[in-house]
Amino acid sequence: MGNWITCCVRARDQVAGIPNAGTLTFPTSTEFSYYSGGTDWSHPLPVPNQNCTRKKRTGIVPSQRSESEILSSPYLRALLLSELTKATTNFHSDCLLGEGGFGYVYKGWLCKNTLTAAAPGSGLGVAVKKLKPRGLQGHKEWLSEVNYLGQLHHPNLVKLIGFCLEGENRLLVYEFMPRGSLENHLFPKSAPVLPWATRIKVAIAAARGLSFLHDAEPQVIYRDFKASNILLDSEFNAKLSDFGLAKSGPTGDHSHVSTQVMGTQGYTAPEYLATGKLTAKCDVYSFGVVLLELLTGRRVMDKRKAGAEQNLIEWATPYLHDKKKLFRIMDTKLEGQYPRKAATIAATLALHCVHPEAKGRPDMSFVLSALEQLPSKYMSGRQYGDQKKMSKSRHKSESTFPGSVRTKHASRVSEGTKSPPER
Repeated sequence: MGNWITCCVRARDQVAGIPNAGTLTFPTSTEFSYYSGGTDWSHPLPVPNQNCTRKKRTGIVPSQRSESEILSSPYLRALLLSELTKATTNFHSDCLLGEGGFGYVYKGWLCKNTLTAAAPGSGLGVAVKKLKPRGLQGHKEWLSEVNYLGQLHHPNLVKLIGFCLEGENRLLVYEFMPRGSLENHLFPKSAPVLPWATRIKVAIAAARGLSFLHDAEPQVIYRDFKASNILLDSEFNAKLSDFGLAKSGPTGDHSHVSTQVMGTQGYTAPEYLATGKLTAKCDVYSFGVVLLELLTGRRVMDKRKAGAEQNLIEWATPYLHDKKKLFRIMDTKLEGQYPRKAATIAATLALHCVHPEAKGRPDMSFVLSALEQLPSKYMSGRQYGDQKKMSKSRHKSESTFPGSVRTKHASRVSEGTKSPPER
C-alpha cells in the first residue's frame, strides 16, 4: 500500500486563478489536504515509499562533447542516404507518417542485421525523420537528438537506431511506434475513445521517462513535452520522442540554465517565457498541461473555442479547485467511466504541476510515485456526476471502502479502470 502522509498546501494569494506556492508539511495522518479560498479539498494522495528511496542519477551524460564524439556513439549506426531512400520507396507519399516544423517522417523497412534497405513489409519497421534544411539551428537540433538518444536508454524513451549526415541531408532513424502520437488518439472526434486506464497508463509511462531524464547526471531537461511528442506502441506503451530542444540542466551551485526560450505555445512554463531561466520544473509544468489534456480531452490552446475556453488552464482551473465540479471538465467521451477518487487526485496533481511559480510545483519523482499508486488503490468508483441519493448504509459502506460502487455499475466501470501492467 505504501506510506501515506499529509501534505498541507496553504495558498497565500492567487495568480491567474492558481494558488501561489504554500508551505508543505508532512504530519502522520493519511490525508492530502488542499486549501484555497476557504475550500477544503481533502483526499488520499500516494507519496514515495520512505523505505524504498527512489534511485537518483540513473544515467551518465557527458555534458561537453564534440560533434565527432557525438557521431561516433557505439550505440548508433551511420546509415547511407541511398539505403534510406530505398527503405522508404524514395520517400514516397504513401510512406509518409507525419510532418511538422522539423520536416517529414516516413515509414521504412531495414534488414535487422545489416540495417540496409529491405522490401516493404519485411525486416525491421522503422520511422525515418528527414529534416528540412534550416541552417545552423536545424543542425544543432539534429545533433542534440543524436547526442542524447545516443547515450540515454530507457523503456520510455524512443529508441534511436541510427542517423544519416550527407551534405545538407540530415536524417534520423527510430524504432517504429505503430500507434503514432498521443495527440492523434486524444483529440480527433473521429478517433476511438481512449479509456481511463489507458490514459493513466500513458501518463505513468511519460512520467517515468521525464523522471529518468531529471535523474540523469548531469540532469537533462526535455523542454518540449507535449502530446504530439509522446509516441505509443501497439500496446499503448508511451515513449518520449524528439530531443531536438533537450538541454543539460544546471550543475554545481547554479539553480538554472539561461537559454533562448524555445518550446510550444501553451506547454511552456511562464517563468521560462518571462526570464529564459530553464529548470526541471519547466518540464513539470508541461507534464501538468498534458495531464490536463488527458483528463479533459481538450487541447491546451484551441482557437475554435469561445472566450476563456480557448486556454485550457484558464478554463479548467476553477473546476480543479472543487472536486464536486470536476466532472464538468472531464472528457465527455469517457461517458463517466472513470473512478472518482483517482480523477480527483490526478486533477490535484495537474493543478500543482501547472502552478505559476516553479517552487510551487512538485518534482517529477513525486508526481510519478503518486500516479503509480493510483491504479492499485482506486480500481473502480461511482460514475462521476451520479446524482442519485445514497442510503445511509451505502454511504457508510463507501466511507469504509472509498472505491466501492453499486453492483450494477461495478463490471462496467472496472472494465475502464484496470491497472496498467507493470513494465
